[in-house]
Amino acid sequence: MKSNTLAADEGRNQPAKKGDPLGPNSEIGRKLKQYYDDLVSEEVPDRFADLLRQLDERSQPQSARDGE
Repeated sequence: MKSNTLAADEGRNQPAKKGDPLGPNSEIGRKLKQYYDDLVSEEVPDRFADLLRQLDERSQPQSARDGE
């Protein structure tokens, strides 16, 4: 059991490669970035966009809605 702990500690203490700022977590970082990029590139559903527009209209002062 002790050898497993030492092996895990050695993996954590290894310096990160110069081109890899995440070190041993680089694969996780790449997958998270890919997921985020995919999510951001999706279009907002029409119903959700309508709800946001309605919220914006209600949160504006009355004079701004009248065009003054």
